[in-house]
Amino acid sequence: MSEAKPTETRPTETNPTETNPNGLIGIFSQHPVAANLLMVMMFMAGFWGIKQLNTQFFPSFNIDYVSVFVSWSGASSEDVESLITTSLEQELQDVDFVKQMTSTSAEGISSISLEFEEGTDMGLAVDQVKQRVDRVRNLPSGADLPEVTKATRYESVARLLVSSPGDVNEIRDLVYRFEQELLDRGIAKIFISGLPEEEISIEVPSSKLRELGLSLDEIGQRISLKSRDAPVGVIGRSTNSRQLRFRERRETGLEFESLPIISESQGRLVTLGDIATIERKPKEGQTSIYYQGFPAVELSLNRSESGDSLKSAEIFHQWLEQADKDLPAGVVLTPFNERWKLLEGRIDLLVKNGLGGLLLVILILFLFMNARVAWWVSVGIPVSFMAALAILYFLGGSINMVSLFGLIMALGIIVDDAIVVGEDAMTRYEEGDGYMMAAQGAAKSMLGPVFSSSLTTIAAFLPL
Repeated sequence: MSEAKPTETRPTETNPTETNPNGLIGIFSQHPVAANLLMVMMFMAGFWGIKQLNTQFFPSFNIDYVSVFVSWSGASSEDVESLITTSLEQELQDVDFVKQMTSTSAEGISSISLEFEEGTDMGLAVDQVKQRVDRVRNLPSGADLPEVTKATRYESVARLLVSSPGDVNEIRDLVYRFEQELLDRGIAKIFISGLPEEEISIEVPSSKLRELGLSLDEIGQRISLKSRDAPVGVIGRSTNSRQLRFRERRETGLEFESLPIISESQGRLVTLGDIATIERKPKEGQTSIYYQGFPAVELSLNRSESGDSLKSAEIFHQWLEQADKDLPAGVVLTPFNERWKLLEGRIDLLVKNGLGGLLLVILILFLFMNARVAWWVSVGIPVSFMAALAILYFLGGSINMVSLFGLIMALGIIVDDAIVVGEDAMTRYEEGDGYMMAAQGAAKSMLGPVFSSSLTTIAAFLPL
C-alpha cells in the first residue's frame, strides 16, 4: 500500500474578525469599497486643487509694512521733519504690534514706514494707522492729506525692450500705449525704465526783463501763483470732511504761453509766450538704455501677489503676437528675462520624471512581482501626488520653484515606499499568510520606516 503524500495547504481567510479589524488599516482592508472610494476622492481633490493652485516663481509671503506719505510742495526737508514727520511719529509710536518704525524727510516729502510683527492682521493694522493719522490736527495748511497704504509685493514675469533707430522720445507715446494695453489685458503692474522724464523749460531773455521792469524772481513767482495744484483747507469734520484744492495746474507749453504776466488792468496784457521761449525737453542726468546701438525703453511686467505667473505670461505672449503685426517701421520688440520659463521648465521636469519613473516602476514590478500587486503599487503613486496637491492648496501653498523641487525629490521616496510595502505584502503572502493578513501585516510593519522617511524629508525642507 502506498502512503498518501502530504499536501501543502495555504490558510484561508476566515471570519473577518479574526484578522484584527481594529485600527484604520484593518477597517479599510476589510472594506475595499470604502478604500477605493477614498482613493477616488483623493484623486478628484488633487485634480481640483491643481486647477486652483497659483503658479509663481517664489512662494508667497506676507509683507507686514504700512507706509504713511505726505506731500508738501515747496517745503524744505527741515520744515517737513519738524512740522509733519515728528507730529506723525509721536502719534504712531504706540500702534499695536509695530516691530520697527522708520521715517524719511526730504524736500516736499514726508514718508514713514511701519513694520509689523509676523502674523499681524494687516487689515486691522491699516485701519489703526489711519485712525492715528486722522488724530493729527496740526499739519501745515499747505500740505496734502496723508496717504496710508499697505505695501504690495510684485513679482517679475518678463521684461520687454522697445527699441527704435530714432530718438527715444519718438516712441514715448507708443510705450505708453503698450503699457495701457497690457494693463487692460490683466498684467498687474508695469515699471518703465529708460524713458526720460520731461520738464517744461521757460527761458526769458534779459532784454525782455529790462523792458518790463521785472526780475526773474518776480516772473517765477507769477508763474508759480498761476500754475499750482494745492490744498487750501478742509470743510466738515470726521468722515464728512472734504478737502478744498486750488486747481490751475498747467502741464503743456500752450497752457504756459497763455499765462498772463501783466494783466490788462495794469495797462496792457502781456503773456508768458510773448516774452519767453517755452519748450518741453528731457531732464538732465538721467540714465539711458541702448540695445544693439539703438536707444530703447524697458517695460518690466509684474504679477501681483495673488496673480498667476503662467497666466500673465500667456497674456503677454498673446499681446506680443498681435503687437508685432502693427509696429511702426524700425521699432523692434525684444522680450527677455522671462522668468516664467524657468517655472514652466520645472513643471515639465516634474511631469517628465513622474511619468518616466512610473513607467519604469510598472515594467519592473510586472517583471518581478505579482501583476495585481504591481498594479496597486503603481496606482498609489499618482494618487499620493494628487492628494499632496490638494493638501497644498488647503494649506495656502502654491506651485513654485521650492515646492516643485520638493515634489521632484519626494517622487523617488514615494516610489521606494510603495515598492517596499508591496514587496513585504507579497513576501508574507508567499510564506503562507492570507491576502488580507499579508496586506495588513505589511502596512503595519512598514508604517514606521515609511513615516520616518517622510519626517526626514519634511525636516530637510524646513530651512527652505
